[in-house]
Amino acid sequence: MINYRSFLVLVLSLVLLNKANAQVTFEHTPKGASYHIFTANPGDKIKLSNVITFNVIQKTEKDSVLYSSYQSGRPVKLQVQASQNIADLMEIFPLLASKDSAIVKVPSDSVFVGHEEQRPPFLPKGSSIVFLLKVERVQTIDEAIAERNTAMEAMKSAEALALTKYVTESKQAYKTTTSGLKYFITKPSIKRKPLKGDTAYVNYVGHTLNGKVFDSSIEAVAKSAGLQQPGRTYEPIKVAVGEGQVIKGWDEALLLLNEGSKASLVIPSALAYGERGAGEDIPAFTPLVFELELVKVKAVPHVVPKTTAKKTTAKKATAKTTTVKTTAAPKKK
Repeated sequence: MINYRSFLVLVLSLVLLNKANAQVTFEHTPKGASYHIFTANPGDKIKLSNVITFNVIQKTEKDSVLYSSYQSGRPVKLQVQASQNIADLMEIFPLLASKDSAIVKVPSDSVFVGHEEQRPPFLPKGSSIVFLLKVERVQTIDEAIAERNTAMEAMKSAEALALTKYVTESKQAYKTTTSGLKYFITKPSIKRKPLKGDTAYVNYVGHTLNGKVFDSSIEAVAKSAGLQQPGRTYEPIKVAVGEGQVIKGWDEALLLLNEGSKASLVIPSALAYGERGAGEDIPAFTPLVFELELVKVKAVPHVVPKTTAKKTTAKKATAKTTTVKTTAAPKKK
């Protein structure tokens, strides 16, 4: 959902775009983009390798919004590089300084050269893609890296605290492996454990530490959580154990479980989706909780390496006799 303030910003921006189209004079880049800079703030212009944070509205000439960072609630952050194509806007950024804003028109014909079949109907021949840019911040690469590292350490610390709190409040006797995986067997079994390469059939429910379910192979759970999984067949999923088909936490956990057992897993982000995250439900550095049931294990042939005993031949020791010549000390006269 977009908040009211972001909505007002979006509406105002579109008004400015329409006004700009009618009243301003556009200049042109070497690649053929048209642009007009609304502001001319003092300060250094953006340089190659700078990291910039900016807001952008991308629209058609008929005011249909294709993308808005205001709507997404997150400005765009990228490193300025040499321009590779007209639509990457890398010809435009070096013309701007921090807090500058500009309107840019990119001819759609130049974007779809060589792959006309990919042209959508809302960008007909002769039309332009319109960008409204607002540069919020400019950093050197060293500044951006330092800021990123500081933010990552803060998120890692927050994750560690959240994990400790969750495990403590759960009051379950979780075991912790050397990798940091925490697991608790909720239903034991004496059947065999899978080996690497075996096929495991698994039912599961995945949720975050706050209890939000983001995935499940069980239909009743998915419907109760309001998950939208059109076309999905609800049945145990098939996993080749230890082959990297699933997150690291799963690969490790499945080798610890017996066929027919159930377990609760608390998986740190380092064994899940790490700093990348996985969509809106799983941001960066998000630990995950899974309730697993190892329904069935289908073994594959495993080659057991043969050990060949080396024959040892005892060598007979041959004693050598050494003759030592002795000279008698001269007698004293």
